[in-house]
Amino acid sequence: MPVSRRQLAQFADKHAWQIPFDTSPRHLAGSGDARHVTHGLAAAGWSAVSDPLSAEIVMASPDLRHRLQFDPQSRASAWWRLQAVPTLTEPGWYAEFGELVPAEVLAAFTDALIAPPPQQPAPWQPLTSAGWHRDADSARSPDSMCHVELRPLNEFHDRPSWHIETSGEAPGPRIWNAYLDEHTPTHLVGTFLSALADPAPLQRHMFDRTAHHTAAKTRSAMTPEQVVEAHTHRLAALRTRARTTRRRQPAATSPAPSPQHGAPVARR
Repeated sequence: MPVSRRQLAQFADKHAWQIPFDTSPRHLAGSGDARHVTHGLAAAGWSAVSDPLSAEIVMASPDLRHRLQFDPQSRASAWWRLQAVPTLTEPGWYAEFGELVPAEVLAAFTDALIAPPPQQPAPWQPLTSAGWHRDADSARSPDSMCHVELRPLNEFHDRPSWHIETSGEAPGPRIWNAYLDEHTPTHLVGTFLSALADPAPLQRHMFDRTAHHTAAKTRSAMTPEQVVEAHTHRLAALRTRARTTRRRQPAATSPAPSPQHGAPVARR
């Protein structure tokens, strides 16, 4: 399902007349435009399988193994849910992300799902390089407002699972959280954490909602036209990468039979 000219025009209409502001740190930048994720998947061949008149968006990968659900009306803490069904050779896995997870950070995760990056970072390395405070199985951002934890084995899980949470000044309420279960591929975890800890700012508009009042906003050197152009170029690159990856892959392994029901509820 390629991104249509009309859909690109709607993206441009929103961004072309609003001045971008560099916003940092990323964990406080706010959700941004969800189309960074959905347009990227569509460019890579994913299809919308949800009711076109519904506020909920459900997309499926070409091989039907992966399924993304975006529900902006959800009363749960997670607005994004991504599920991979098991195959005969690979386990299934599940990840979820809260409303205020930056769309660009989540898009890095889904981009890596489409085509793994040539250099796949170990999960902790990008956090350490960005100056996050490391403990044995956890890390905190320099402002101590974002916490990454690799939770240990328990009666429900045979491998550790990843939990990421951003909160206000301690003690403060939770702003957003993300959960990556124990079978989430390591390169996807590393890519998500690398994008989260990247010191480069994200572009937001003047009146966009940030995740916290301490997020810093300064007038960006990018023009509105450059923001739209960067989005268009990224989609073209993803389309090419997806095609190349599919050509290189052997015949797809059919997903293992699974019950017909919604995404599993994460045990935490």
